Amino acid sequence: MRLRAWDLAMERGGRRLFSGLAFEAEAGSALIVTGPNGAGKSSLLRGLCGFLPFASGGFALEGGDGERTVGEEAHYLGHADALKGALTAGENLAFWAGALGGESRREACRAALARVGLAHVIDFPARALSAGQKRRTALARLLVAHRPLWLLDEPTTALDAAAQSAFAGIMQAFLDDGGVVLAATHAPLGLARAKTLRLGAAEGGA
Repeated sequence: MRLRAWDLAMERGGRRLFSGLAFEAEAGSALIVTGPNGAGKSSLLRGLCGFLPFASGGFALEGGDGERTVGEEAHYLGHADALKGALTAGENLAFWAGALGGESRREACRAALARVGLAHVIDFPARALSAGQKRRTALARLLVAHRPLWLLDEPTTALDAAAQSAFAGIMQAFLDDGGVVLAATHAPLGLARAKTLRLGAAEGGA
């Protein structure tokens, strides 16, 4: 399996963010997207999900499910944690597992929370969680439904050093199992042998 993109260009608000962008990420590899604010890091991930249009170029997950789009084969984790405050951490995960065709049973949700060190908050309403706990609960969503591609936008936001290290282990295990990670970040993710895709300088937000 390989994620491949060629000659990608994107515009936002009449401004060209990038053009002629090409990259490859094979099974078991991570590609870290870096660059200044406004370079188009978040927009690139959203384009791969199908949320934003590219002005030109194309991309494909070769060796994946030919009946699905790249976005349908990917987990996308954006800046927002996508948690319903009135639902418990476990209920939020069960909802996402059901929506993504994963395992929504309580035991599976507890196991996912345990992987991020939060098994004890399974019955806590999301609104009562700290910023770091909310982010870890969002990360646990990656574990309740299988997707061969993870598209991550600043995944370690609000995480302390211990949580960052634990998540690096989760990502490495996913890669060792043949997954592909494409992550936009300003901070190191602790992944060995990760490649870097740097987007150029630009003004404004992405």
